[in-house]
Amino acid sequence: MKPTLQFRLSQHLTLTPQLQQAIRLLQLSTVELNQEIERLLADNPALERAETEDETAVARAPVDGAARSGEPQARSDTGELPPEYGAAWPRPEGEDDDDRGFSLPDTPTLRDHLIEQLRLTNLSARDRVLAGLLIDALDEDGYLTQSLEEIAALLPPEAEVGVDDLAIALRHLQNLEPVGVGARTPSECLALQLQARDTDDATSRLALTIAEHHLELLAAHDYVRLRAATGASDDALRAAQQLIRGLNPRPGAEFAKLEARYVIPDVIVRKVKGVWRTALNPEAMPKLRIHRLYAELAAGRANGGAALGAQLQEARWLIKNVQQRFDTILRVAQAIVERQRHFLEHGDVAMRPMVLREIAAVLGLHESTISRVTTQKYMATPRGTYELKYFFGSHVATDSGGAASGKAIRALIRQLVAAENARLPLSDARISQILAQQGIVVARRTVAKYRESLQIPPASQRKSL
Repeated sequence: MKPTLQFRLSQHLTLTPQLQQAIRLLQLSTVELNQEIERLLADNPALERAETEDETAVARAPVDGAARSGEPQARSDTGELPPEYGAAWPRPEGEDDDDRGFSLPDTPTLRDHLIEQLRLTNLSARDRVLAGLLIDALDEDGYLTQSLEEIAALLPPEAEVGVDDLAIALRHLQNLEPVGVGARTPSECLALQLQARDTDDATSRLALTIAEHHLELLAAHDYVRLRAATGASDDALRAAQQLIRGLNPRPGAEFAKLEARYVIPDVIVRKVKGVWRTALNPEAMPKLRIHRLYAELAAGRANGGAALGAQLQEARWLIKNVQQRFDTILRVAQAIVERQRHFLEHGDVAMRPMVLREIAAVLGLHESTISRVTTQKYMATPRGTYELKYFFGSHVATDSGGAASGKAIRALIRQLVAAENARLPLSDARISQILAQQGIVVARRTVAKYRESLQIPPASQRKSL
């Protein structure tokens, strides 16, 4: 072929480093953003925070329980127990009674709590060691998950420890607090707590019989078979059931170390003169600026300042991209609030169905941008703190031709179940009929799906005497 010259006109999108950084910052959570900024501050001397380190502390709101300090370290004891079973929880070294900042109190672990009680008993050294071995085998709820035969098989033959020896040690363990610890099954756990009660009335005896032999029937709400097995009346069963419900099936849970999880709201919603307004959370916004001395140094170098100039340009990009990130979050949050103001007024039952495409069209942004903005970004409202993505969801048609939010339907189902007669709980089909009477067309299967997502048991398991 004869060589020829051809001209073609085409368009393509090139992601500049600045645009790549803007996209990356937009999808980061506030915690991840601060971590990224700390890294960039260490790499780029032209960038600095606009306040002192003491002022950068971010106010955090706990989500799943309050923060707890770390596990206390065990120390050896001079009692009969070996060092590994003579634990106490000392104050950290160097801590002074008269010069102590506010902190949450140390919570001993279940093992520490039991070992401390064991140390104060009058048992022999051998029995204490065996009880200590059983304590080490407990799970976080206080249950002994291994059989005594398995534990005995793990011990060396020269220890001469049999199942009977471990059974005696287990009885000693089960006499410690919290009551019910050392049980091997939920039935045994509840029975231990009932046996520890001082009363010996008919209700306590019936409750103990149910806990030891018929707990599965009670859990399944099979009251017909339960009446036949115990010969008790409905009133007696009701009293025994109430007593069993007051027991703790997880006696060791109160000693479990809770992992502190924090949410930093990016925007705050308030009602101002009857109108819901959003504002950026100043505690979540990193305050950055160009280092003045470094900028003057770069400006004074006519030659050889390319590297300094590049660092200054990167610092300016970061400051601009961080500001643009929060401006976009604020725009999206305000658009959400304008469409979900009824939720802010009345709660989940007034949630409006909404999809990402709707907000993207209103703001003139791409749907993928809205997805990035609403992921791991949080809004603090008078009703609580919510992820922005919480306000989006599926919808169900109504008789009037409109749509109802899936979250609103879940809220209605929760309300119906909470107000139902415990002796005649509402079936999924009946809930579907009630919703239909309110103009919301929901199939029985859909009701079952929503009910399960709310962790509400079926009607047969909600039935009570």
